[in-house]
Amino acid sequence: MDRYRYIPLIVLMLLSIAGCGRRETGTEGPEEETVSGPAPQSLWYFAADSLSVEENKVRNGDFFSTILIRNGLSAREAYLLSEACDSVFDVKSIRVGNSYRTWTAPSGRTEYLAYDIDRIRSVVFRCQPPYSAFFVEKQVMTETKYIDVSIRSSLWNDMIAGGGSPLLILSLSDIYAWTIDFFGLQKGDRFRVVYDEKTCDGEVVAVDTVRYALFSAQGEDYPAVMFDQKDGGNIYWNEKGESMRKAFLKAPLHYSRISSGFTYARRHPITRKVQPHTGVDYAAPAGTPVVTIGDGVVTSARNEGAGGNTVRIRHNSVYSTAYLHLSRYASGLKAGKRVKQGEVIGYVGSTGRSTGPHLDFRVWKNGSPINPLKMESPPAEPLKEENRQAFAETMEKYRRMVLRDEASYMLEEMLEVL
Repeated sequence: MDRYRYIPLIVLMLLSIAGCGRRETGTEGPEEETVSGPAPQSLWYFAADSLSVEENKVRNGDFFSTILIRNGLSAREAYLLSEACDSVFDVKSIRVGNSYRTWTAPSGRTEYLAYDIDRIRSVVFRCQPPYSAFFVEKQVMTETKYIDVSIRSSLWNDMIAGGGSPLLILSLSDIYAWTIDFFGLQKGDRFRVVYDEKTCDGEVVAVDTVRYALFSAQGEDYPAVMFDQKDGGNIYWNEKGESMRKAFLKAPLHYSRISSGFTYARRHPITRKVQPHTGVDYAAPAGTPVVTIGDGVVTSARNEGAGGNTVRIRHNSVYSTAYLHLSRYASGLKAGKRVKQGEVIGYVGSTGRSTGPHLDFRVWKNGSPINPLKMESPPAEPLKEENRQAFAETMEKYRRMVLRDEASYMLEEMLEVL
């Protein structure tokens, strides 16, 4: 029972830490985003309650004019409306599947049509003379949130189960693209993230800003903090003030699994001969986009027999890469073309000597093959000296915020024991 003597002291310490964190960071809560347009009840800028409304979706083969004609306008009226509103909205840009609403008077005459550009913005057309069009936006709420997720099955499943959004996963994969191999996450790896989430009509429409993230794996922490130097360059940094953006991406495609690693003694699945496999195979669905891991020049894009459709890129005097078994190349890709980091160069396939859709990715350093999973890349875009103090304060602010939340969690666990 002696171990319980210290519980009151521990609880007091945890309360002190949590309270200190709150004084340092302030309360992070929901705030209302400034939006154009009126309050929701008068969103459409006309007396919608006096009219009958019907909602539909743009069908295959629909044009703006055919939608108007289907709703009672003549072909001439549809033409005049389109012409009158051409400078406000290009009616040729309407997309199949998007929603639109029509409001009709008791006489059956269509008075207004609103086309949803996305979940936030709509364009409203006055369908009777004088013809006009204007934009409206729904209210968007921005809330600063914190999430703590440990990997049990996969980042996708565990993040969703923890209340995160798929958009947050995509943001994290972009921020950590040069640091973490997202295909190699292990059980027990952990993400703690402070981020801004935007919602509209109760649905998440954007993860607007990841303000701070802390990835922990095998006893090591990898923090990333947003700090904008207002120079149009990098905005994410590690704890040393080094850019999270490096010379090469960690992987050339999203959301797949490693089916075969780098080895000098692999039994080939087709020939059954033991031979070197100086690359990494990423199993992925056919058609998955493949991107170049860094800036460079395409040295070849052709079928290479056993390697199938292959793209080779020279990045600099030291590094070059190859992408094998592609189903097809990106449009316009050819030898001599200069490509940018993250640019799509082809699509996953099973051409050449292959048992199924996958990408065989290879890297050479000074002409010798190296393991892509162990390739290191130096940081770029250093933090300016005059910004180091402000950067350190920003990093400390979010570090304390995470500490506060951990202290609160530990307190809850302790109280459950009591």
